Amino acid sequence: MKGSCAAQPPARLRAGAFARDWPAAVRMNLLDDSLSADLAASGGTLDAAMHDRFTRLARYAVDTGAQGILFTCSAFGPCIEAVAREHAPLPVLKPNEAMVEEAAQGQGALGLVATFAPTLRSMPAEFPRGMPLQIALAEGALDALNSGDAAAHDALIARQAAWLAKQGCTRIALAQFSMARARDACAQATGLPILTTVDSAVRKLRHLLGA
Repeated sequence: MKGSCAAQPPARLRAGAFARDWPAAVRMNLLDDSLSADLAASGGTLDAAMHDRFTRLARYAVDTGAQGILFTCSAFGPCIEAVAREHAPLPVLKPNEAMVEEAAQGQGALGLVATFAPTLRSMPAEFPRGMPLQIALAEGALDALNSGDAAAHDALIARQAAWLAKQGCTRIALAQFSMARARDACAQATGLPILTTVDSAVRKLRHLLGA
């Protein structure tokens, strides 16, 4: 299987997940590292120009022979859904859909942490209706990561995870691929199961392609 991963978090996070759960997969990474900044500058609006960028990314991936596409930024759901419709039945995954499915199998309230505010506006609607959900924004964490302070990034996320645990959450979900590196810090801070988008997505993509 040749697959394409499109958007912006560090490739090493994906590589680690693939090495654990699907080492035989051949990966190609497509990077548009201005997507989040441009979305924030537009006030969080997924306009026609943003949809067109996703369309062109996907068409390029398909033209290279990709058998599946995994997008890796959770604030762009409608753009990714449009790509999936255009290229069906080719598997096209939103970054968080597999984690949402796994989270829905648990009991009690789920704590959802993000470092990018638009994610917390768009992602909750993807969970099953009636599912107890508490959200938290790790303010400053994304800036810390972008400036090279990974330890501060992880600590800020773990602090919010600990706060959600105190609110009675039974498990914690990290909403963005770039947050997967904070999994261990969150587990230590909470003692709870930690779900990451990257691990769940790799498992689902492998299942869909029958690998």
